[in-house]
Amino acid sequence: MNERERDQDISLLFNYFNEINIIAQLSGGIFKKKLPDGLSSAQFSVLNWFIRVDNEATPGRLSTAFQVTKGAMTNTLKKLEEKQLITVEPDETSGRRKIVKITGEGRRVRQEALNNIYPVLEEFADAIGVDEIKAQIRKIQKVRKYVDDYRYR
Repeated sequence: MNERERDQDISLLFNYFNEINIIAQLSGGIFKKKLPDGLSSAQFSVLNWFIRVDNEATPGRLSTAFQVTKGAMTNTLKKLEEKQLITVEPDETSGRRKIVKITGEGRRVRQEALNNIYPVLEEFADAIGVDEIKAQIRKIQKVRKYVDDYRYR
């Protein structure tokens, strides 16, 4: 591969991830406007993680999953706990660890957020097409898996 071809490849690959980043920024802004009052994007993401991934976790596991400092995650968890959207309790098997769980109210607030964004998602599906979205999901999941695995190298 000559230098010109390499530069074209770098430009193509950078453009690919740049487009993903722009989509993330724009969609995040749209979604943020639809969140229930007082709920941040970070707080919603934690609630959503519990629905998508697991019923409980340690704060350390969550900070790793979100690639944020333990202090940042502790702050997010504290705010969610004050709103009674999660519980943080001592781990019965360890004197130091805590176990975080989503509450029924946390599930309700997450669902409220999804209900709020549904009209935007419906409009998106009409504009892009459900079949196209399904095909893209399978492809973008490969990218997400690669990038997720890469961070542990």
